[in-house]
Amino acid sequence: MNTTITDVFFDLDHTLWDFDKNSEMAFDRIFKSRFPEIKIQDFITHYVPINQECWKLYQHDKITHVELRYNRLKFSFDALNFAISDENINEIANDYIEFLTENNHLFDGAIEVLEYLKPKYKLHIITNGFANVQDKKINNALLSGYFSTITNSELAGVKKPNSIIFDYAVNVAKAQKNTCIMIGDCLDADVNGALNAGLDAIFFNDKKIQAPENIKQVNHLLELKKYL
Repeated sequence: MNTTITDVFFDLDHTLWDFDKNSEMAFDRIFKSRFPEIKIQDFITHYVPINQECWKLYQHDKITHVELRYNRLKFSFDALNFAISDENINEIANDYIEFLTENNHLFDGAIEVLEYLKPKYKLHIITNGFANVQDKKINNALLSGYFSTITNSELAGVKKPNSIIFDYAVNVAKAQKNTCIMIGDCLDADVNGALNAGLDAIFFNDKKIQAPENIKQVNHLLELKKYL
């Protein structure tokens, strides 16, 4: 146990909740009923990086929520050279959000590490995801009992990496920044966002990308036990 830390903040998507696996399952269900000619792996190959780029723009207020939902699908279908109407894109976007939250795959070790941490620290979530969607993910994946507070960007009025969302979350948690740590998969939004706001941070680097040597990182959630 790290006696200098009292409160541990987690990102949700790509950190605890396996967004890529759950997302692929949602699209597979949609395409099998609507567009069986689309090969799911071909679509996913394009969608994953396009979605990441769209989220980066959304995090920095370069595009809106509506544009995010539309663009990530439109650009993916364009990359496949698959002609599709805006009406169909909007229908898929709605089905996707509905089906996505019905899948509950978590990263390996997620429950075990939460069980390990809960008796030692107050646990919280800070997410840029949309409130109603994230609440469904948390509840359906049986995560809600682990967390004292859940902060989303709609509540805070800004998105990570903006320091205001970290200030908001720490305030709601009734904590002090110097005893808080943030764990997330995004160097920009989670790690640098937290460090710039005055919190400590750990990079969940499951894809083992190049990261600055001065940043704490783990490749598997159970490795958090080294730090906490």
